[in-house]
Amino acid sequence: MIKNNRNRFIPLVILFLFSLLFTEKLQASDEGEDFNATEMIMHHISDSHEFHILGEGESSVSVPLPIILYTKNGLDIFMSSKFHHGEETVTTDKGSYELIHDKIYYAGTYSEEEHTGEQPLDFSITKNVFTLILSSLLICLIFISTARAYKKRPGAPKGLQSFMEPLIIFVRDEIAIPNIGKNYYKFMPYLLTVFFFIWLSNLIGLVPFFPGSSNLSGNVSFTATLAVITLLVTTFSGNKAYWKHIFWMPGVPVPVKILLAPIELISVFAKPFALAVRLFANITAGHIVILSLIGLIFILGSVAASAVAVPLALFISVLELLVAFLQAFVFTLLSALFIGQAVAEPEHH
Repeated sequence: MIKNNRNRFIPLVILFLFSLLFTEKLQASDEGEDFNATEMIMHHISDSHEFHILGEGESSVSVPLPIILYTKNGLDIFMSSKFHHGEETVTTDKGSYELIHDKIYYAGTYSEEEHTGEQPLDFSITKNVFTLILSSLLICLIFISTARAYKKRPGAPKGLQSFMEPLIIFVRDEIAIPNIGKNYYKFMPYLLTVFFFIWLSNLIGLVPFFPGSSNLSGNVSFTATLAVITLLVTTFSGNKAYWKHIFWMPGVPVPVKILLAPIELISVFAKPFALAVRLFANITAGHIVILSLIGLIFILGSVAASAVAVPLALFISVLELLVAFLQAFVFTLLSALFIGQAVAEPEHH
């Protein structure tokens, strides 16, 4: 009964978080400023050098992150709070810098007309990098703890074991074995890492105002890196039959082989491209839909619009929990499928 009563407060908590998210937009409306939905959405889904909580300009509340720059005068490290949300220029013994549109430039080199300027090499810990590190540490903690628990209690699983075992078996029996075959065990570490890494990163990205929450899977660089790793695993695991079917298909006339070989080679790179774009597009679309629904309240300028927009946004937020798992599953499934095609033994009749 107590648990059920607690669950009733979950929608109220989510509503409260949504209201905090747009506090600065209400303030801007009161001051007569125009509400820019595109700017608001892009601000929340893009990467930045700090975790923005609420407010705008100098009055905004945020969690700073380390700035790591390799400049003309060497390595320069300081906290992003020195920029005061992009309002001030930072001067150190290595140089002077400005934060413009979440990018760091040497002071005085940025051109508003050309939107370019001289930049140092930026190795800063941004929101996405912080979330990536956080997800990696959590994955290591979860798997190491589970492995130690199995050594101590090889019998019936308990605690974290009981949660992880069905998921690991699911990846093994529903993804690895059907798509890769008898040699599946060689690729289980990679498939498990990809599955839990994407899933956990997606879940963290759904928690508003959490210092560590960012749209990591909605960053095409992140999804492209995972796709390239799948390409490398597939390429270096490919057997003779796999490459023969790409460059010189058996049982096909020579003119057709010459015609199909370039197409098959393009498909090798098209597969990871599709992996990267699918994950990036689906996760980004979910965030954009939620922010767009809430933004309708301010676009229409009517409190009555919240009666429709907020319930829909809550529904999409709950649906995103399913999408977070589904996208991790699809990425892992397709990776296993591509690897399985590369290691499959030819059938002889």
